[in-house]
Amino acid sequence: MIRIERHAWTYMLARAEATYPDECCGAMLGRRHSDVKSITRALELENSFSGPRRTRYEIRPEDLLEAQRLARRDGLDVLGIYHSHPDCDAYFSETDLKNSCPWYSFVVLSIRAGRFDHARSFLPHPDQTRAEPEDLAYPEQSAEQSVTGETGTTIVETHPPAAGLSNEEILRNRRSVT
Repeated sequence: MIRIERHAWTYMLARAEATYPDECCGAMLGRRHSDVKSITRALELENSFSGPRRTRYEIRPEDLLEAQRLARRDGLDVLGIYHSHPDCDAYFSETDLKNSCPWYSFVVLSIRAGRFDHARSFLPHPDQTRAEPEDLAYPEQSAEQSVTGETGTTIVETHPPAAGLSNEEILRNRRSVT
């Protein structure tokens, strides 16, 4: 299971929505506790794909190495990669699979009409022939909950939820994201 903490999740959503209609990408940093990967920080990485970025992303190796350096400096590990799928479902494409690293979790964020729709996480098989769905837990927040400070958690097992943040909430929360 991969569990994404509020600040990291809010940052990921903000980047995905701000980058729309292109795909965003980034690294997820945190610690592994038994079978749970706890993501405490997200880093934006440049989508270096030279073609249309609406349908694909690429991460330069030197950018991923820098993310690993920053993670080590802060006593964390790079545990996964996130990216967005504009105007389509959160699935692990054949291109995603071909370019995957089997030691990372891959969180895909579905962004429809510029707003978060749903997310799923995948674990690629070492031979890169398939990817299995991975349980994913992330903060759920409504406008009312953000005012009172009450929060819940959405857990995704094999199908996407319909939970998310409004643009106003993301912008308000973005100021506190590190």
